Amino acid sequence: MMVGRTSAIAAGLCGALFIGYCIYFDRKRRSDPNFKNRLRERRKKQKLAKERAGLSKLPDLKDAEAVQKFFLEEIQLGEELLAQGEYEKGVDHLTNAIAVCGAAAATTSSTADSSTTCFKCF
Repeated sequence: MMVGRTSAIAAGLCGALFIGYCIYFDRKRRSDPNFKNRLRERRKKQKLAKERAGLSKLPDLKDAEAVQKFFLEEIQLGEELLAQGEYEKGVDHLTNAIAVCGAAAATTSSTADSSTTCFKCF
């Protein structure tokens, strides 16, 4: 009986401390003038990270046709983005192509020659 009562008091005390902790930091957060700006910046960074992660999904590496198609699409898209001046996105796509093919020499050839170069990797 004594252990149950002590446990209940300890649990109540922990709950009260937790609620007090939440109230304190909520008040601190609301009174911070830069909170909204930091929140917007964090959301913007998360959105950019999400966009980068969704650039392209890698194909099944066991399927040679899917890998070739992915390789050619990434090379073409990377070249187009570089031509438009979007260097970071273009390099990301070219890097994906290199990662799938596994040969850096494949990206130096033209897009027409890329299919045969990529198949040499397999």
